[in-house]
Amino acid sequence: ADGYYEYLMSECVYSTSDYSDMVYLQSYSFNKVVDVQFNSTVGKYVGYTEEGVKYAENWNKDQAQLQALKAQVDTVCRPNAQTVDSSVRDKA
Repeated sequence: ADGYYEYLMSECVYSTSDYSDMVYLQSYSFNKVVDVQFNSTVGKYVGYTEEGVKYAENWNKDQAQLQALKAQVDTVCRPNAQTVDSSVRDKA
């Protein structure tokens, strides 16, 4: 089938039980190739393709948006990780 495949994926990544290494990632992909990604540790968008670099340059100008995305670690990631982890530990 001909066509295009575009998607956005948001993820919270961590490996320690105290969540001190938690990172929020937001990746924009086109035809299975990541064009641009926000990384809360880096604090900005990073482009991985020619098009993605252009997007990153534009999107990084919006400081309010970058601050809101960085805050996802505390507002979305940690609370959800605590809920999921506690329900898994309670079942063990």
